[in-house]
Amino acid sequence: MCLIVFDWRPRATDGALFTLAANRDEFLRRTADPLHWWHDAPGVLAGRDLVGGGTWLGMTRGGRFAALTNYRAPHEMRPDAPTRGTLVSAWLTGAESQPDTPLDYLAEVARIGSLYNGFNLVVGDWTRRELGWYCNRGDLTPALLPEGTHGISNAVLDTPWPKLVKKRAELARLVDGSALDMPEPLERLVAMMRDPQIARDDELPATGLPLERERALSAAFIETPDYGTRGTTAVRVSVHGARIEVEALERSDDNGSHRITRPGDFERRDAFTLAAR
Repeated sequence: MCLIVFDWRPRATDGALFTLAANRDEFLRRTADPLHWWHDAPGVLAGRDLVGGGTWLGMTRGGRFAALTNYRAPHEMRPDAPTRGTLVSAWLTGAESQPDTPLDYLAEVARIGSLYNGFNLVVGDWTRRELGWYCNRGDLTPALLPEGTHGISNAVLDTPWPKLVKKRAELARLVDGSALDMPEPLERLVAMMRDPQIARDDELPATGLPLERERALSAAFIETPDYGTRGTTAVRVSVHGARIEVEALERSDDNGSHRITRPGDFERRDAFTLAAR
């Protein structure tokens, strides 16, 4: 997952609590299962990386949520580092020995963070109204996120890369303009993220990649011969009295057969209800 924008309203009493639009960018040769309820963890709704075994974004019937992006630092990559996707799946599957709250879980992750290549990890519990973030690069500690509209690409939270700034602003307008109260709100979020426009050269970050690669990766929706946006996920969590309603839509390049169709138009949708605390 390489671009996530989300709006977080932990004090909501009626209406939107959490709204997210996210693109997963990955090598086309890397196989994965699309969004589905896991057979070995029936309460988990997520895609699954069939190489590393973890996932990039998911949620549970109990109200847990997690998502991950890689931190772009090509000269620091270690091929022997453990897969980062298991940091997401560990929170979602909720082992008994695991900390109960997002912040406690991120503190545990921070203790072993140096073992991994660079990452951003967002962990939440919608019933607790808690959403936390941690990045294992720089002198950063886990923190609960304040109310507002945020974005993460392949640098720390809210780093003003052009695609992040643009999509964060578009999400804020959609949420504040009540466009998401109209029909097909998840489709609007997906369409927003399928944007192939690249940034100007003077706006590009310098992350150690060749200029042509930086240009290609500056698009929200990435298309290269070997790497690109493999799927877009939209999530909307709404409060309605004592209920929390969750809706999810994924559009991807894989219908479950692991044959890639570009650009992807296979859709999976799900919805479920939580009991608010």
